[in-house]
Amino acid sequence: MIYLSFGSNLNSKLGTSRFIISKSYSELTKFGIRIVKKSFFYKSKAYPNPKDPEFVNTVISVESRFHIRKLLNIILKIEKKFGRIRSSKNAPRVLDIDIIDFHSRNINNLRNCSDLIVPHSRVDDRLFVLIPLLDIACNWKNSRTGKHISYLVTKIQRHRDNKITKI
Repeated sequence: MIYLSFGSNLNSKLGTSRFIISKSYSELTKFGIRIVKKSFFYKSKAYPNPKDPEFVNTVISVESRFHIRKLLNIILKIEKKFGRIRSSKNAPRVLDIDIIDFHSRNINNLRNCSDLIVPHSRVDDRLFVLIPLLDIACNWKNSRTGKHISYLVTKIQRHRDNKITKI
């Protein structure tokens, strides 16, 4: 299975963060990517600057015949279509789509995708990804660390003041 996470903390001329994420789902299907499951929507504080607008987050599982490089290119096109501007790391954004897991494979630095690491390199520390992922994949394990999602969620909730709220 392929898992994609979505985040948005800026509205655009097209609508609210939640609307933009929902519309981006439709864009995926135009490329022949089949959505299998969708998590609930959540809101969370921006990181690393909690003074930035709150994020709307969600995760979906998809099926696709595409190689990961092609999937990444499709994701980048969709982000751009909705107004994603890559100004600086962790800056507020209209749409961010990350590949969290690609068929439980460990992928590092593909040719022409030098910064692509799957499972996502920081997934074990991101409650705003893990909680929505738990909605749709309660048996998911990080193929790199071997850690089960329920362990990761419990560990983060115990050690941090991470607030994530279903909306």
